[in-house]
Amino acid sequence: MTASPASPADSSRRRMPRADSSRRRMPRAARTRQLLDTAWALIGDEGTDALTLGRLADAAGVSKPIVYDHFGTRNGLLVALYQDYDARQTALFAAAIDKARPTLQDKARVIASSYVSCVVSQGREMSGVIAALNGSPELTAVKREYQHAFMDLCAGILAPFTGSAGVSGASLWAMMGAADALSEAAADGEIVEDDACDELLQVILNMVKRSK
Repeated sequence: MTASPASPADSSRRRMPRADSSRRRMPRAARTRQLLDTAWALIGDEGTDALTLGRLADAAGVSKPIVYDHFGTRNGLLVALYQDYDARQTALFAAAIDKARPTLQDKARVIASSYVSCVVSQGREMSGVIAALNGSPELTAVKREYQHAFMDLCAGILAPFTGSAGVSGASLWAMMGAADALSEAAADGEIVEDDACDELLQVILNMVKRSK
């Protein structure tokens, strides 16, 4: 998550690999990267409903067993795309935090603006992935894992400005709820993105204030 994220839509604009060049042997990590990039391109061109393991194999120019070996099921592929997106956003978020001045106002503003901008800019590719996974145990487990990771990251960033006990778990969950609601409202056009960022900033600042 970052104020200027690299959306999966960026990768969807890349041309899909030519089939004749994709059948060569690749290290597993490189093959996984190729398959994920091809999957993002397919979603961008044809939508998430068109994404199947067989369609991905055809587009990547590989045999179906290779795709099944990497992802197992369609939900496995969708979870891998979710994780791929989150990893990129987390890296960019960390870079933005590192560049922020060491003040509560600046750190909190980066947290707020990065989270909101990430959701607003995720595009229909990521929205389609999440929609396809809604209700699946795989997504529930992955989302909870990343929620905890994000809250732990925020707690660490804000620790120098809180009381000795730090921010409570209940407060962090309240922040997550506000972040999700404000971001989704901004993404749907219900509120202006800047207003969502400002409101979330106030939530974070008040959370830190209450911890003292």
